Amino acid sequence: MAEAKGKGGSGRRKLSRSRYEQELFRLQTELVKLQEWGRGEGARLVVVFEGRDAAGKGSTIKRVTEHLNPRVARIAALPRPTERERTQWYFQRYTEHLPAAGEIVLFDRSWYNRAGVERVMGFCTPAEHQRFLRQCPIFERMLVEDGILLRKYWFSVSDEVQQQRFRRRLEDPVRRWKLSAVDLQSLTRWEAYSQAKDEMFVHTDIAEAPWYVVESDDKRRARLNMIAHLLSTVPYTDITPPVLELPPRPPATGYRRPPRDLQNYVPDHAAGLEK
Repeated sequence: MAEAKGKGGSGRRKLSRSRYEQELFRLQTELVKLQEWGRGEGARLVVVFEGRDAAGKGSTIKRVTEHLNPRVARIAALPRPTERERTQWYFQRYTEHLPAAGEIVLFDRSWYNRAGVERVMGFCTPAEHQRFLRQCPIFERMLVEDGILLRKYWFSVSDEVQQQRFRRRLEDPVRRWKLSAVDLQSLTRWEAYSQAKDEMFVHTDIAEAPWYVVESDDKRRARLNMIAHLLSTVPYTDITPPVLELPPRPPATGYRRPPRDLQNYVPDHAAGLEK
């Protein structure tokens, strides 16, 4: 399942923004239903987002969680391990982020760091990498056996599109933080990352927790395809919320608020934009 080099995309016409936004909102509405079903049923959902740098994982996660309750659906994006964590069992720092009943956890990168960037960049030893490939299927089978709904998505992007996105990030002051020296190694080590991904799939694409590949040269399609697929794999139902009515506002009792000049107000920055 290696990713091809060269120009990506399937030649399909790009979705219009209006059609994309209409379908995205419909899918996000279904995600809210899934959330409420999970809360009612005590379900535990884990969604793993992996893939090439600049493949669109972060923007998809943003759309998934946009209208969800942050107390229910949270993102686990772990920083580099501390010196103490380096001495732990590899999966230990990830297990503490697993969901309790009624929760959804989206891993923006996950334990698969060891099979990808750590292996390619030499941040782990060959023995540690091989141990990961042996233990990971066992670890994931344990999660599934315990009742966790585990979904794994690999975002695939062509080298040409990846380079275009890197260039845009370099030029965009609000997205420049997304690039690091390690990220840029994706360009010079493209084949090494391909080999690492293919070997990872051989060992971890298991029946209990299969990988699903999301073609993401077109970000709009990728987001819709990923969310629609996730919804199709979870047997949620639409739980009707209780009917609520706004209570009548009670009449004033004569309370007088303190003068406005006793409070500190934020300056009206927006007013200057109108001149």
